[in-house]
Amino acid sequence: MRAVVLRRPGQPLEVEDVTLAEPGDDEVRVRVEAAGVCHSDLHYVTGDLRGKLPAVIGHEGVGVVERVGRSVTRVAPGDRVVFTWRPRCGDCEFCSSGRPALCVVGRVQGTTGGLPDGTSRLSQGGETVHHLMGVSCFAEACVVSARSLVKIPDDVPAQVAAIVGCAVVTGVGAVLNLMRESTGQPVVVVGAGGVGLSAVLGLQLVSAGRVVVVDTVAARLELAAELGATDVVDASAVDAAAELARMFPGGARWAVDAVGAAGTLELALGSLGPTGTLVALGLGHVDTTFRVPVNLLVQQERRILGSLYGSSNPLVQVPLILDLYRRGRLPLDRLVGRTFGLSEVNEAYAALTGGAVGRATLDPSR
Repeated sequence: MRAVVLRRPGQPLEVEDVTLAEPGDDEVRVRVEAAGVCHSDLHYVTGDLRGKLPAVIGHEGVGVVERVGRSVTRVAPGDRVVFTWRPRCGDCEFCSSGRPALCVVGRVQGTTGGLPDGTSRLSQGGETVHHLMGVSCFAEACVVSARSLVKIPDDVPAQVAAIVGCAVVTGVGAVLNLMRESTGQPVVVVGAGGVGLSAVLGLQLVSAGRVVVVDTVAARLELAAELGATDVVDASAVDAAAELARMFPGGARWAVDAVGAAGTLELALGSLGPTGTLVALGLGHVDTTFRVPVNLLVQQERRILGSLYGSSNPLVQVPLILDLYRRGRLPLDRLVGRTFGLSEVNEAYAALTGGAVGRATLDPSR
């Protein structure tokens, strides 16, 4: 089958023919319909994050079940499914305490480049090719753990379903799980990519107060305003920190960083007033740090919360989000950007870093 293979960081991606083994007892083979072009994959491509190589990348997507292992009961051939890059084992301390995004199985997949048992179902001429985050959906098909799938309705468009498994559940989930108290309160969102715009949609669900979105791309800010942002700040044209201070003389109560860079985190933290909370969603270079004024943190009782995968339970929240979409409460189709063919993957990432609006997807059939 055709798949996008990352062999060395910093090198162009190539579409190669790889062998995909049959699914094991608790595994599923899925034909990929669409895959989201996410910055997290790009971090591995550039070397900001490190994983086992060579690897088939792609962790955000949707597909149709083709075959299942003999112990799989949750899905059946013909079912449409969204991939989740953080499966839940159901038994570890994090799953048992309601925080499945931190499940230990995810760490096993991350460190081994394999599935939950640590081994790969991908190969090429006798060479092991690794999985990325246990998914590897930049391909015509993939084999994943049954615990990495959420069954979805047949009527959800592929491009919408694809982005729900990462960008949307991260942004909307963070609001629903950590920011419910933002109702009526001022919020700053830094970054108007897929995750930041999803957070804006989530803030509409909880009826947040004034929502200000900061970015450096005017077209992204226009979309943020259309999706519910009350104000936007173009950081390429004005001093964003000064503009936020003018808008909120007493500081905002909440801030979301959807970028993961030191500068954006410091901007978000600096926009807060007393008792304000920063929710950090973006990933950066493995060694990225940012400055926190200790006295300001203590004397104003500000908080910094990290949120992986929107602190969500995907088995519950992916269906919830799609139900809201189907009832017209979440206009997720507005988040979808251009669709690229599998062989256009490098062009897709160039568009992402060049300020393209909306979440791009790959169509493996093209």
